[in-house]
Amino acid sequence: MIDQSELQAILAPIAAGRATVRVDGARASIILDVTGLPEAAQDALEADLRAAASVPGIDEVRIARTAQRVNRRLIAVASGKGGVGKSTVSANLAIALARAGRKVGLVDADIYGPSQPKLMGVEGRKPVAHDKKLVPLATAYGVPLLSMGGLVEEGQAIAWRGPMAAGALTQLVDANWGAADTLVLDLPPGTGDVQLTMIQKHRPAGAVIVSTPQDLALIDATRAIDLFAKAGIPVIGIVENMAGYACPHCGEVSDPFGRGGAEAAAERLGVPFLGRIPLDIAIRTASDAGAPPAAGNGVEGAAFAEVAGKVAAWLETQKG
Repeated sequence: MIDQSELQAILAPIAAGRATVRVDGARASIILDVTGLPEAAQDALEADLRAAASVPGIDEVRIARTAQRVNRRLIAVASGKGGVGKSTVSANLAIALARAGRKVGLVDADIYGPSQPKLMGVEGRKPVAHDKKLVPLATAYGVPLLSMGGLVEEGQAIAWRGPMAAGALTQLVDANWGAADTLVLDLPPGTGDVQLTMIQKHRPAGAVIVSTPQDLALIDATRAIDLFAKAGIPVIGIVENMAGYACPHCGEVSDPFGRGGAEAAAERLGVPFLGRIPLDIAIRTASDAGAPPAAGNGVEGAAFAEVAGKVAAWLETQKG
């Protein structure tokens, strides 16, 4: 007859701290913590434990899986208007946060203009559903992704009214995100139905506002900030994108969209300034190729890492 401590010792190298064992006569009951494991890994671990527990003296092995609830927080990346590079900032922010140690997922909530599949290098791949929930696509950068771009045919127009678009957003957010503790939401530009649904139903922890330096973009960014403020959603800060162009031939820096406008607006509005992203052709070409600069160690990714560091520091202050 094998006792409980002996069986626990046999299973320890396989369970790696995930199994609690109880022996009652010839029956072994195992509580298996599968938090953060994908379905295939859960099945494999259970099979290994069942085989290892089938030792002389044990006639029956019962295994029950449990998982801890993940305290998941949403970071909305928004802009008051299109064309300011919000999706590029979202993808690189998610990757930079993941490289800093957070478990991050990316939601392409830009229902009408999804671009994250291209940015994250997963064009043409479609997610599957398990237990009536979508399973995010794995990417090469350790950031799982869900996007409307993966649910419709490439090039197909998404001509949906507000309730349909809002319902689609809910499916993306309420998916099987596993161990992800942070979701970065790439929102559509403006302050319409999708943004309102996200705020009311999903309550993001905070919002990052993306703007270019010129006055027209800042006017719209101010409206986006006002939307979150009225809803009681903290604005983590403003990112100034396309800020300064360095000529690849002579090195001279020019400012075709102006400089410092977003930083000045942040000071005027009383919200943090998170940093500047340069207008750099290397960022554009890498992004178009599905290789976001934040995934590498080049100078192009440094600005995104700086922004991500400030966002991560803000998240730490919100604990508890």
